[in-house]
Amino acid sequence: MILAVAERRGGTLNRATWEAVAAAQTLAGSEPVMLAILGASVGALAQELAAAGVGDVLAIEDSALDAYTPDAYVMALRGLIESTSPTHVLLAHTYQTRDFAPMLAARLRLPLITDVTAIRGTGGGATFVRPMFQGKLVAEVRPGGDGPCLVTCQIGAFRADAVKKGGAPGAIAAPAVAIDRAAIRQQPEAPFQEAKQAVDLSQAARIVAVGRGIKSKDNLPVAERLAQALGAELAASRPICDNGWLPMERQIGSSGQTVAPKLYLALGISGAIQHLVGMKGSRTVVAINKDADAPIFEVADYGIVGDLFEIVPALVDALKAS
Repeated sequence: MILAVAERRGGTLNRATWEAVAAAQTLAGSEPVMLAILGASVGALAQELAAAGVGDVLAIEDSALDAYTPDAYVMALRGLIESTSPTHVLLAHTYQTRDFAPMLAARLRLPLITDVTAIRGTGGGATFVRPMFQGKLVAEVRPGGDGPCLVTCQIGAFRADAVKKGGAPGAIAAPAVAIDRAAIRQQPEAPFQEAKQAVDLSQAARIVAVGRGIKSKDNLPVAERLAQALGAELAASRPICDNGWLPMERQIGSSGQTVAPKLYLALGISGAIQHLVGMKGSRTVVAINKDADAPIFEVADYGIVGDLFEIVPALVDALKAS
């Protein structure tokens, strides 16, 4: 059995939950997938998970889990994993998971494979692909031993819309898990944000990203008008953010955010490997670049070789006229 752990964001499911479920289904093969959700009152979220029909749901409810603390989450998941004995435990590679997963693996004495971008094979014979050295290399990892393995999945590496939903809802169970409140050492704080007023590009359905081809900060309105016409978020490659033309929270790449939008427009982006790591989960990629040999065209679904300062205004006019 494969266990996928859902993550709450406020009173809703983090979209990355469904990416972890998609990864779990990829790994499962013929094995069943079970979902877990933690919180103080998660009945509605458990029903949402169960309604998808991807597997039975374990709803772990305790007031100590209302606000996230690593100690409480580790105690709850440790008890759940020990009682259910899954072959693998899959989680989205979010800030929250990065905070508690190493402690959970240490407490259980289990291997932890982080930031996985692909899964090859199924069940115990599977290998996990993860980037190394800021995406310059990838490693294929297979855990040793016979016990469970913890796996975190890079945001955007598995598509949420690829989840195979069943025709019948899953069953919901509420297993009892002991949480020692006296052993919780942290005081709950507000959820972590990378920067003040930061935008979460991982949740964007459409993104317009700019690179060196924009030439100067004064030319950003060209891309901004296209983003506005599409209802898209504006993002950038690292050089744009390093120059201070856009804030760092809008950087996409191995040292920025990882995204998986339905539409990704790359304006004047050459396609360095560090940037491709951040946008490879995009469903449809449109690239505009003067250089016909730019690496971005190797991953683009549609490519336009030309001057973005001529092409983008024409696109904006066409969108407004439609």
